Amino acid sequence: MNGTQIDMEMQVAMFDAWKNRIIFYLCKMYTEQLKKGESYDNLKKCIHVSILNFKHFPDDTECYRTITLRDNKTSALYSDLLEIQILELKKLPKEKPDDDNVVSWMRFFGGKKVEDFQTMANKNEYIEEAYHTLLELSADEKKRLEYEAREKAIRDYNAAIAYAQKQGEQVGEARGMEIGESRTIKILKMHKEGSSNEEIAEACDVSPEDAERVILSFFGKD
Repeated sequence: MNGTQIDMEMQVAMFDAWKNRIIFYLCKMYTEQLKKGESYDNLKKCIHVSILNFKHFPDDTECYRTITLRDNKTSALYSDLLEIQILELKKLPKEKPDDDNVVSWMRFFGGKKVEDFQTMANKNEYIEEAYHTLLELSADEKKRLEYEAREKAIRDYNAAIAYAQKQGEQVGEARGMEIGESRTIKILKMHKEGSSNEEIAEACDVSPEDAERVILSFFGKD
């Protein structure tokens, strides 16, 4: 390996500042190679590849272009250390038997049907490898979605059980309060009628101490 760095991005929707964006990240990738004190000789070539599903250069029909630093007057190459490659899928011409490798890959990136991928895979061993990788990724994605669906079902089930339990507890608490209130009323009524604490406790199914506490909380000490 010669140390060349490649930044590859795919963009589906129109992006107004795409030109500025890719220049920014290309230059960032280039400058971040050097650590403090290192020589400029250590700088390696950086390439940005844009695979676009929109027309970035609307005034021509070129679907693939390479942009480098060149002299405006002589067109002589000044440096190939910074390079931009633009692939515009919307400009792909009709398929030809002699499509070069780049155009073949562009057709692969722009494929929409399984039949298209299979046809391209049969013509190019590298595209075939990419196609099988794509199938594996798709299978993994399907497994991930199935896993997430199962996890969601489990979470929903647990949440439903927890809600039902909470509702049951609330109903139980409400019933307990109701019994407590009715028992308290009975205790106070029997006390006003002159019943002893022992008689109240036996009639209300509470301890004499509990009966006394209820009475004291309402009437205090006689």
